[in-house]
Amino acid sequence: MTAAMLNSLDLEGRPQDTRIVVAMSGGVDSSTTAALLKSEGYDVVGITLQLYDHGAAIHRKGACCAGQDIHDARAVADRIGIPHYVLDYESRFQESVIDSFAASYATGETPVPCIECNRSIKFRDLLSTARELGASALATGHYVSSRRLTDGSRALVCASDADRDQSYFLFATTRDQLDYLRFPLGDMTKPQTRELARKFGLSVADKHDSQDICFVPTGRYTDVVGRLKPNAMDPGDIVDLDGRVLGKHQGIVHFTVGQRRGLGIASSAPLYVLRLEPSSRRVVVGPREALRMDRIVLRDVNWIGDNSLDLAVGDGLELFVRVRSTRRPQPAWLRAVDGGYQVELVAGEDGVSPGQACVFYDAPAGQARVLGGGFIKSATPRTAGKSALRGAPASRPQVADVRG
Repeated sequence: MTAAMLNSLDLEGRPQDTRIVVAMSGGVDSSTTAALLKSEGYDVVGITLQLYDHGAAIHRKGACCAGQDIHDARAVADRIGIPHYVLDYESRFQESVIDSFAASYATGETPVPCIECNRSIKFRDLLSTARELGASALATGHYVSSRRLTDGSRALVCASDADRDQSYFLFATTRDQLDYLRFPLGDMTKPQTRELARKFGLSVADKHDSQDICFVPTGRYTDVVGRLKPNAMDPGDIVDLDGRVLGKHQGIVHFTVGQRRGLGIASSAPLYVLRLEPSSRRVVVGPREALRMDRIVLRDVNWIGDNSLDLAVGDGLELFVRVRSTRRPQPAWLRAVDGGYQVELVAGEDGVSPGQACVFYDAPAGQARVLGGGFIKSATPRTAGKSALRGAPASRPQVADVRG
């Protein structure tokens, strides 16, 4: 039997017989994605999500999904000749993203709202809508790639342009979602994307990239947290590791682990925020060396590597982890402990903050495969005099080749 021919999106059927929903935020990346797929002959439908009351953000540079962005997405759809719909997801976004963002800050965490938006809104609710419209796939403008494996399933892979890679923000994507998602820009650089946008005559070709959190039009996230969780603005003490009071603060929401500037206290040596204690409203500070953490306890772990998570972990799985979007992946062990999962870092990391994501990779660089990840619940330094990394590799962990 002859295998069915696959189109450019690795789907069966001719492009003209294949409906694709494109999530259009109004930026150059998603707009170029829609134009590119339209040029290849796909039956493209553009959908823009209205996620929050955008009135205050219409003229705010650096915020996505605002009023101007909806206008830009509609203009691009008109330009390339595709149907375009704006869906009101405000209540869903408020509950799943904004409320959880404020609650996370109030408990001393440093959340990543883009991860929750992808997990709860775009890749759950919007994906469901795309299926209802009869689409064969949902395409986005994320800089990340999807690769077919030998068993027919798909792997999430880092973008070829490391400076643009967004895999950290997509670790919570499930296997079922990954089978349905497509990322046409994964092998492109930003300049190539903008050049394509110019070729297609898109008005957003030179539009600035989003910088701020989209639902914080002023750029001051404390305004949002203070309105939803006033207790996060309660004053408290700034103390050292011995509990001595060094100063006062006006709310733990103003601090994050690893912060050095803006502490408002005088010291003969640099001090850093080591941890936040919301129950006592204390901000604990200390020297830089006290920021070094070696063991990370995770929650809400998602696994998209081979086999089941418990089977893959066994007595300990060697991999690479990224604890912040701006950090490089570091060698580590993933272990199952007391009904949960912990990461043991080979070399340790500074400023590991609860609420951030810890993302698993099979390699430290290049187009590594994303194996999953979890949210950081807590972090601790290695126990003095006892190695928490008994048997840790002296060199790069060896992980099975995942090329399909």
